[in-house]
Amino acid sequence: MLADDIGKQLLLRNWRMAVAESATGGLIGYLMTQVSGSSQYFWGGIIAYDNAVKMRLLGVREETLIRWGAVSAVVALEMAAGACRALGVEVAVSVTGIAGPTGATATKPVGLYYLGLATPTERYAWRHLITGDGSPEFTAGRAANNEAAAHAALQHLLDYLRG
Repeated sequence: MLADDIGKQLLLRNWRMAVAESATGGLIGYLMTQVSGSSQYFWGGIIAYDNAVKMRLLGVREETLIRWGAVSAVVALEMAAGACRALGVEVAVSVTGIAGPTGATATKPVGLYYLGLATPTERYAWRHLITGDGSPEFTAGRAANNEAAAHAALQHLLDYLRG
């Protein structure tokens, strides 16, 4: 299990982690806390669905949101770094995206996600275009998109921890 492997790696390093989630609405935190004993390394998270929360609690700059939009690599980086600072942890992951079926623009389609990872000294971001169903007839498309994004964020975290 991905969350279990992450937990083992965090314990080996004696690290704590946090999350900053927008589109996934707490799914990453939920997945991490399904492991018994996760309270040893999972510190918590901030669900920053609204831009005001991103700015107030995570320190995302208004200029960043205006220039790049909430669904961008820069925002994912600032969210992850903000969660790291706000929760005082060694590593944090973030996600921002368009789960669908609404919310797409000409340049940002449904299924576009940006994932971030930050430590006190490093920052990384990844772009993912998830092609789940996303049709208006099915909420499963939205859920599937968010689930894929959450798993991708956790995989990036595990890859980082493994070096």
